[in-house]
Amino acid sequence: MGKVSRIEREKRTVRRMIDLYCRLKEGNARRCAACDTLLAYACTRLNRCPFGENKPSCQRCTVHCYKPAMRAKMREVMRFSGPRMLFHYPLDALRHLCANLFSLKGNATTPPRGKNEI
Repeated sequence: MGKVSRIEREKRTVRRMIDLYCRLKEGNARRCAACDTLLAYACTRLNRCPFGENKPSCQRCTVHCYKPAMRAKMREVMRFSGPRMLFHYPLDALRHLCANLFSLKGNATTPPRGKNEI
């Protein structure tokens, strides 16, 4: 079994957080259209991250690539789903927490040259 890239791991974590939010907070059996849109937007942002695999956590990043409305919605999702991740996906929650707390890449200031623009 190969190592999963940081970007793919973050996509999985974001998907799970959005799914928890949609199911538990909004009461939907499946992901609604608004949450689908948010997930697609988040995945696009992760794919286009100028830092690539060396990205800091989005919270610590100096390049805020989310539109203000999407950033506010993602913040709402994370505030709701973050604590619940410990019960529903404990390993993912611990990995996400450790990556954010102990990331030495969190002090990145500029993306590497030559990457595609956001």
